[in-house]
Amino acid sequence: MFEAVFQSFTETADPSQGAARTAALREALRQHGLDGFVVPRSDQHQNEYVPKGDERLAWLTGFTGSAGTAVVLAGEAAIFVDGRYTVQVREQVDMAVFTPESLIDTPPERWMETHLKAGQRIGYDPWLHTAGQVERLARGVAAAGAELIAVDDNPVDAIWPDRPAAPIGTVVLHRKRYAGQKADGKLSAVRKALKGCHGLVVSDPHAVAWLFNIRGSDVPHTPLPLGFAIVPREGRPTLYLDARKLSNQVRAKLEDVATVAEPDALASDIAAFGRNGATLRFDAATAPAKLVTALEAAGGKPDVGTDPIALLKAAKNATERDGSRAAHLRDAVAMVRFLHWFDKAAPAGKVTEISAVEALESFRRETLALKDVSFPTIAGFGRHAALPHYRVSTDSNLAVGKGIFLIDSGAQYEDGTTDITRTVVVGKPTAEMRDRFTRVLKGHIALARAVFPVGVSGAQLDTLARQFLWSAGLDFDHGTGHGIGSYLSVHEGPQRIAKSGTTPLVEGMILSNEPGYYKAGHWGIRLENLLIVEKREIKGAERPMLGFETVSLAPIDLALVDPKLMSPDEVAWLDGYHAVVRRAVSPLVEPIVRRWLAQATRRLGTADGEVATDGL
Repeated sequence: MFEAVFQSFTETADPSQGAARTAALREALRQHGLDGFVVPRSDQHQNEYVPKGDERLAWLTGFTGSAGTAVVLAGEAAIFVDGRYTVQVREQVDMAVFTPESLIDTPPERWMETHLKAGQRIGYDPWLHTAGQVERLARGVAAAGAELIAVDDNPVDAIWPDRPAAPIGTVVLHRKRYAGQKADGKLSAVRKALKGCHGLVVSDPHAVAWLFNIRGSDVPHTPLPLGFAIVPREGRPTLYLDARKLSNQVRAKLEDVATVAEPDALASDIAAFGRNGATLRFDAATAPAKLVTALEAAGGKPDVGTDPIALLKAAKNATERDGSRAAHLRDAVAMVRFLHWFDKAAPAGKVTEISAVEALESFRRETLALKDVSFPTIAGFGRHAALPHYRVSTDSNLAVGKGIFLIDSGAQYEDGTTDITRTVVVGKPTAEMRDRFTRVLKGHIALARAVFPVGVSGAQLDTLARQFLWSAGLDFDHGTGHGIGSYLSVHEGPQRIAKSGTTPLVEGMILSNEPGYYKAGHWGIRLENLLIVEKREIKGAERPMLGFETVSLAPIDLALVDPKLMSPDEVAWLDGYHAVVRRAVSPLVEPIVRRWLAQATRRLGTADGEVATDGL
């Protein structure tokens, strides 16, 4: 009945190949006069999702996480991951070959200080590291008396016989009805932001896609066309895309605003700027060190800093905000149909983690507007719900029984990107489950209701979502919220609600609101809606104020809420939110689902089985 088209459940990690592949890499290094090599999990753009041919770390080690680095020396090798992957890395790599290390506590540069010998030569691929990353590696290598060497040809590629070719997904135009602004207007805004520079090198494909109103299919789950651009302060920009991705119609449209060139021309074009003594801005987060050094070697001046497109892209215009609302209403229909199905099927023992993923994706595909899921669905029952980044496979798949089930998922529609998490219970919850869920809900409500002055950052709001957990000596280890793109990445910067979220929030930004609690080995809770930053008019206010509009629409499981822990204002918010969900979604679903939704969105404190009485 249900199936997953955009995600699979096959475990691709293969630790059995680690020893042989590492031995082959060591031999390749020996032939090139190198004593070691740094293998990051990255592509030329530092993307979250990368093409298959850029999964060098996974191919070499077996580790399939979204962040990590390996350092291979002649006599030892280490793999560096953050706290999300402490358990996963030990399951996926050959521990006799790779020693797991903390990417945060003992990053590669610090590890190499004590593991290298004077005079050793350590290689790296300058296309796969930013200038800042290279600077840190160089300091660590130099502290050991060794030398960091940029290589022209990646030795991992040389020993990977069936390495997938670079993607050539078709580039399509992102129409103004979705983008809200033409490319020439965006280019003007970028040029105004270029102060003290002769131009901008656009290395983030999300920025390229936004700037030129194009989308692609080069990486999973995010509609990216991989490519670069140069935007001079004066004159015509150049867009670097593989010509095989472009139809004649799309190419002609792009050539109205830019010169279209092959990616192979990028480094030489940057060098040409350098020979003229130009200063170019490079994005510190995504620009390859290769390009920065190309400008510098030719006599130019690299200005490595923030890409001004990031903030322009983050502040959605009115059309993009309307698109997000439409996408979330469409997505709400799929979510409500899924939750109704789950509520009937799970108590009967007819649901597994995989079948839940398949069901939700199927309900989304039935909207006839789904382009992709925005990330692989996190669907965890019981102890798996306590793993914030759990991804189900055929090997790990659990049947859903009595207890807590968490599902975190999202969709890509042309008018918007969604991301929503619901935690539900099968059977009767324990008092501890209800306490923890209610504390998470109270934090979620506090953030959703926040009103704050212009200039406030996400870091200043983060404690609102944690306060009720903190008062019980509890917390969660991930950020409270991340930015969301407009038919782009489900994880967009620079805005975020976390300790590190120092960028002031501005009108039009979209962020997640997702506090949680995780009882390791038992169960976990997360509650996530998306928010749009909006202006707030307050009578007598002495400064401009902002607040949030909640755009995600799906019931919150009332069986997990303890009314005794809720204040009257919190109860009013929850009842009001459920009324909005009911009125918006009820006309769009089948009668049987509509009746279920009326019960699921009843006022808090009314008996299970009672339904809302607003005529819907």
